[in-house]
Amino acid sequence: MLAHIKGKLIGFLFGLLIGNIPGALLGLWLGHLVDKKLANAWQFNKSAQAEFLYATFATMGHIAKSSGQVSSEEIRLAEHLMTQMRLQGELRSRAQQAFREGKESDFPLADTLRRFRAQVKDSRNLLRFFMEVQLQLAFADGGLHPAERRLLHVIAAELGFSEHELEQLLAFAEAQLHMFRNGQQTGRRQQRPAEDRLRDAYRILEVEAGADDATVKKAYRRQMSKHHPDKLVAQGLPKEMMDMAKEKAQDIQQAWETIKAARNIR
Repeated sequence: MLAHIKGKLIGFLFGLLIGNIPGALLGLWLGHLVDKKLANAWQFNKSAQAEFLYATFATMGHIAKSSGQVSSEEIRLAEHLMTQMRLQGELRSRAQQAFREGKESDFPLADTLRRFRAQVKDSRNLLRFFMEVQLQLAFADGGLHPAERRLLHVIAAELGFSEHELEQLLAFAEAQLHMFRNGQQTGRRQQRPAEDRLRDAYRILEVEAGADDATVKKAYRRQMSKHHPDKLVAQGLPKEMMDMAKEKAQDIQQAWETIKAARNIR
């Protein structure tokens, strides 16, 4: 309750100090305008985050259904993400309903993506994060069905990604799947041959294995900047997705540590 009158209270007291009763009334009025602006901004932010969550799970449902049959792995991944986001009660019910709506044959994918894109104001980092979550679903059963790949091209185009950018995102997601297999569902990390892990680490940083140390370090910093959890939340990422963002940042950090060890970079 206090948050809704904070501007009025501060304005009133400040006005009273500098201008007695007339100043207090002016401060009260100005504080009212501030409170109104903040309330509208909060409502917009809440609406935008609700749209983010709906678009995320509805699109996941649409991808899962695109191959004809929703797999148990895809359902488990969707439920895992809801749990990771600590969605409970009404919020979890909304996410589950969005997933179900996305599976319908008449689901308005294009309209949903356009609304989402408008809500996040074309933030490339948020759009990329959204795509990465969709790719987690697409790779949930260990591979990418041709129908899923075709649909991902449609989704990427709606969000303003080129085919080349989508291929980079696919390589990034597949490398995460290989390097940290079962991490999303169970929290366990499977060790793979060092050569394979190193190859995947370069793909996660989106840099060629033959690049010099300075270029690789620059690629690492660029990826961390794109995936920094605090930066994403500041741009509009729902706070419920903070742990997801942290996990991705940790994977990028681990990829960098793998490359550092192989190159003996200090």
